[in-house]
Amino acid sequence: MSKQAHAGRSYLIIGAGGGIGGAVARQLAAADAQLVLMGRTRDSLTQLSGEIGGEVVTGNAAQFDDVESAMKRCVDVHGKIDGVLNGAGSILLKPAHLTTMDELQSVIAQNIVTAFSVVRAAAKHMKKNGGSVVLMSSAAAQIGLANHEAIAAAKAGVEGLTRSAAATYAAQDLRVNAIAPGLVDTPMAQKITGNETALKASTAMHPLGRVGKPEDLADAICWLLGAHSSWVTGQVIGVDGGLAQLKTRAR
Repeated sequence: MSKQAHAGRSYLIIGAGGGIGGAVARQLAAADAQLVLMGRTRDSLTQLSGEIGGEVVTGNAAQFDDVESAMKRCVDVHGKIDGVLNGAGSILLKPAHLTTMDELQSVIAQNIVTAFSVVRAAAKHMKKNGGSVVLMSSAAAQIGLANHEAIAAAKAGVEGLTRSAAATYAAQDLRVNAIAPGLVDTPMAQKITGNETALKASTAMHPLGRVGKPEDLADAICWLLGAHSSWVTGQVIGVDGGLAQLKTRAR
């Protein structure tokens, strides 16, 4: 990754304690970016900050005030904010008839509400100088996958938000894009990747023959956050091993 695209730039990484957020933070730190690391658990953030540097902020991305405070902290510490990743999210694999109201509301809060909260705060703190917002969708929002009703609905909302916000704030040079991954081997996905049968079935669904690694996503996210993607907005980019677009013969 080119340091030129990130050196001296400041970013807020929400969900930095997770697998994908942590991988993004490490790549940006290696490219001499300035970071604010946000998450709900201080211990994991403090450990990451001790490894790569960066300001630690705890909070719930589904709460408007928490995200605004984190962005303000980025501005206070670094003088500006050039980009933000919403790495918050969740996975729920259940058919609709077995999904409880509490489970649905949790999926909505952790996925679409967090994304909306980030866009809302970015519009307030970034539209003066522009910048990049990266949200997380899912291949499940683009194709029909059994038992993905709640997460597919929430992530489809993220994609609609991405396009609408990109149109609203394009004149302020505030770019909004989303990444749509397949299954990625992260702590969040441990219930799937840690089960041999489930992992084998999931791997077979990806035409490239493997599930993703956090670094696969980090490469694309860092590109969207940086200066080299300055003419890209309103896009949902699949980084999914071919899951959403390809149908191949069984291996």
